[in-house]
Amino acid sequence: MSDELTNHIASAFDRDLEGIQAQIMKMGGLAEVAIMQAATSLETRDEELAQKVRRGDAAIDALEEALNEEAARVIALRAPTATDLRVVLSVMRMSSNLERIGDLSKNIAKRTGVLIQMQPIGSTAASLRRMAREVELMLSDALDAYIQRDEALALDVIERDRDVDQMYNTLFREFLTFMLEDPRNITACMHLHFIAKNIERMGDHVTAISEQVVFLTSGRKPEEARVKEDRTSSDARLSPELDQDGE
Repeated sequence: MSDELTNHIASAFDRDLEGIQAQIMKMGGLAEVAIMQAATSLETRDEELAQKVRRGDAAIDALEEALNEEAARVIALRAPTATDLRVVLSVMRMSSNLERIGDLSKNIAKRTGVLIQMQPIGSTAASLRRMAREVELMLSDALDAYIQRDEALALDVIERDRDVDQMYNTLFREFLTFMLEDPRNITACMHLHFIAKNIERMGDHVTAISEQVVFLTSGRKPEEARVKEDRTSSDARLSPELDQDGE
């Protein structure tokens, strides 16, 4: 194979990778917006914003489908090896986690539509917004770590998921207190608990994205599985009819 042809193939592959990486960053940006719009719609009791989040999930889903198709095409046509293959596989896994974050944001928006019809429960909506903000910042840093190939930043994001778990545990105890104080709070607290759990799961998906960055930069997964700080049941099922996307 001539040097000219080799350079042409390498250049075409580089363009393919750039296109895939541009798509994952666009998808990540939409996921960041979805997280904060979902939390803001809850705090401000904004039904229109909640509806916007629900509609916007289709764009995230479409990007994941397009990205996976493009990644499959690159693997089939370019037969990447070693580091290049790790890039393509990591992006595919990251897109799956971002799609789940979009679904979880949509689930929050669904609950918001119901909660708007009920009396607010203390300052729990503001606490949930702060928790969502922490997850959004983690996602932003995870995406930066990916672009910069910054393993240390990715590991920092993984560690920060402990804070999200602790915030969830605190909120869970608050919900129990409100329900014990007044049985009329039970229904609203059940919905709020599911929102908190969805945000906590978003943190897990951001952690998975950061683990892919570690894999991409070093060729290995983080050495030890992080012990979850969530002290509540992860399998509680309340009003599942509002969570038909698997949550």
